[in-house]
Amino acid sequence: MTTESPAAVREAGETLAALREGLEAVIQGQARTIRHLLAAFITGGHVLLEDYPGTGKTTLAKALARSVEAEFRRVQFTPDLLPADILGVTIFEPDARQFRFHAGPVFTNILLADEINRASPRTQSALLEAMEERQVTIDGRRRELPELFFVIATQNPIEFHGTYPLPEAQLDRFAMRLGMGYVTVEQEIEILIRRERPGDLLDELHPCADPAAILALRRAAGRVRLSDELRRYIVELVAATRDHPGIRMGASPRASLVLMKAAQALALQDGLEFVTPDHVQELVMPVIAHRLLAEGADASVAGSALTDILTRTPVPR
Repeated sequence: MTTESPAAVREAGETLAALREGLEAVIQGQARTIRHLLAAFITGGHVLLEDYPGTGKTTLAKALARSVEAEFRRVQFTPDLLPADILGVTIFEPDARQFRFHAGPVFTNILLADEINRASPRTQSALLEAMEERQVTIDGRRRELPELFFVIATQNPIEFHGTYPLPEAQLDRFAMRLGMGYVTVEQEIEILIRRERPGDLLDELHPCADPAAILALRRAAGRVRLSDELRRYIVELVAATRDHPGIRMGASPRASLVLMKAAQALALQDGLEFVTPDHVQELVMPVIAHRLLAEGADASVAGSALTDILTRTPVPR
């Protein structure tokens, strides 16, 4: 496998550092979430942001789009939202005497699916083909999505009335599930100070990359070196979820593939030409936990099981 030269890794690291610094300037106290979000973004995966209202989920998505000069669309998911509202619809235009396709918001670079679990399963499933295959089929015709297509979906973990839980098949389409969490008192004071300034913080963001640069980063991440020992380590971690007593349904090989790619992207962020065990271990929770079906449907069980698996699985030297 061709590996990246030190100069190419350094250049990629500088671009990613600029992206990270811009996002951290807008979103306070979320350095780790931003780091993982960029790893998913580089690899072409999608992210499920699950956290409380007001923690900055929508702002983070907008900031990412501003940082890469990408087209951004936001869809507020509601129970009456239809698949056509997302994908688009073909309408007959009498003046032109022909049918014309009106593209939906899915035809973009970065799509924010806000409160995705408020839409019906039928509408949720409309995103499946788009997220997995970068295409949609409308009226029997296949339409390609942009090569840079990234979905950030949000949901509130404590509201269940009027919501439709995401099925396992759709959860598996997300490369990572991330949480924002509450910031510290000092960080919240800094947020208040920043908000006292006139104007929107997003307006201060300047693009430091374009879609072509992000696609180049994706190719560069794919060439970050991964040893045979680490490849086996990844597979052993994922395979262990299928036999753990606290887990009813373990992770599929898709989880192994996502974990490998995300670890390569994380190494690229760190300016390294190779993946380390630390990169893999850092990503186990956000990449694998949401793919597991734990005994008693308790999400905390999945986290405990993964911690146990990390402890028991020998780490390559």
